[in-house]
Amino acid sequence: MADSRQAVQDTAVDADEFVRVEDVVKVFGDTVAVRGVNVAVRRNELFSLLGSSGCGKSTLLRMLAGFETPSSGRILLDGQDITGMPPYRRPVNMMFQSYALFPHMTVEGNVAFGLKQEGVPANEIYERVQEALELVQMGQYARRKPHQLSGGQQQRVALARSLVKRPKLLLLDEPMSALDKQIRQKTQIELVRIIQQVGVTCIMVTHDQDEAMTLSDRLAVMTDGQIVQVGSPQDVYTFPSNRFVAGFIGSTNLFTGTIVVDEPDHIAIESDDLPRPLFVSHGVSEPLGMEVHVSIRPEQLLLSREQPRVEHNWGFGVVSHVAWLGSHARYQVRLSSGKIVEVSVSGRQLAGPDAPGLDEEVYVSWDNDSAMVLAS
Repeated sequence: MADSRQAVQDTAVDADEFVRVEDVVKVFGDTVAVRGVNVAVRRNELFSLLGSSGCGKSTLLRMLAGFETPSSGRILLDGQDITGMPPYRRPVNMMFQSYALFPHMTVEGNVAFGLKQEGVPANEIYERVQEALELVQMGQYARRKPHQLSGGQQQRVALARSLVKRPKLLLLDEPMSALDKQIRQKTQIELVRIIQQVGVTCIMVTHDQDEAMTLSDRLAVMTDGQIVQVGSPQDVYTFPSNRFVAGFIGSTNLFTGTIVVDEPDHIAIESDDLPRPLFVSHGVSEPLGMEVHVSIRPEQLLLSREQPRVEHNWGFGVVSHVAWLGSHARYQVRLSSGKIVEVSVSGRQLAGPDAPGLDEEVYVSWDNDSAMVLAS
């Protein structure tokens, strides 16, 4: 597993750094929820903390908000140490998963609440509330109460309430989890537009890989209280740091084998699941004889009825399952070794006469540069 200190080095700290988490640990009794996390977030960036339930991402978000205090380590915001600063003094606002709207207040009243608590003059409150509601396209619903709104509309009100105080840092806790798929996809686009328009730095917690990949400028993958990789969605998907990341971000096929050829520009890996060694067109730092894991994404595999005319990087099997997903299909192929691999086939290929069917014998193959070698 990648060391958390290495993860922060990979964030390429620069002059535009806005949030820095240094060696942060959080312990609840006998449970270590966050283990020495280091990470940096850039100014005006939409940054996601991605991981499964219980990985520590929400605890980290609550420490950024000031609702939890680190057991050790520190948190800096725009160069200022805010580790022990109470929530009400931080230039930070958090939008909760439940939205937490006051049911007895109108939309306008909900958005204005925080400003009234701070004693902002009435005329300024009115102007800022109207501005925030127009920003989220909810001005026409100002007099309605939360129960008169859809889930997507309630989410916009909660966002307006968070933005109206003009925070330096906006924290989003699973912001789309209450929305159905179609509304979620539309709202994701709107959320990015609003955050870019406001120009606020945003850190979002989510367990939804698609959401993180769609919204984020960069993301951090967390497991067991640690950050194991930080990067752009494309980099994390294409170059996972280990088996956990490869399997958690999207789908992948993992082969385990031993390095039998080790050259500067290529290696060969012998696996019990394939008739011939895997050929990878780049060198690695692992020595000859080392056991490694090879990740190949489903969309990088090809299906055919004919044996590929290459020496390496193919296997033979039987189609065991086909899932039709509209634009593409996900095939499961049981190799002669018994291992099941997944292959993504485009709609154009499926429309032709050569699309394989259930229980057909097929070959799977891939290019030399499609495989990613993982040591752990």
